[in-house]
Amino acid sequence: MLRNILATIVGFIAAGIVVYIFETLIGHSLFPLPEGAKPEDMEWIKNNMAKIPTGAKICVVVGHFMGIISGMFIAGFISKTSMIPAYIVAGIMILATAFVTFALPKETWFTIAEVIGVITSFYFGKTLAQRNVFN
Repeated sequence: MLRNILATIVGFIAAGIVVYIFETLIGHSLFPLPEGAKPEDMEWIKNNMAKIPTGAKICVVVGHFMGIISGMFIAGFISKTSMIPAYIVAGIMILATAFVTFALPKETWFTIAEVIGVITSFYFGKTLAQRNVFN
């Protein structure tokens, strides 16, 4: 029981770190936001979405994809006995991705990429987590 709680917490933290690495460390380094950008301010993002470089948006999609996979993998790796922690991590990350995708104005390609990314990352994350559970 405690192991599954730990697996869920650590899996979620790992997923968040991976998203941060792709979105902020890689995305903002390779594709700097415009002068005066306020990435922590949702209103600024809503009003300036067109000014954000496409490469930075691609890093967001990749970050969400890799975050779900890594979080599920870590949760399965730690749990060893249950897929529930991996599913919880995936559920939280999918809800967060959906919020970001639909709360902000996005181009059609971005929304499609996020939906495809969530579905495929869940599949890959589940496959990786299952390799560690019950073995």
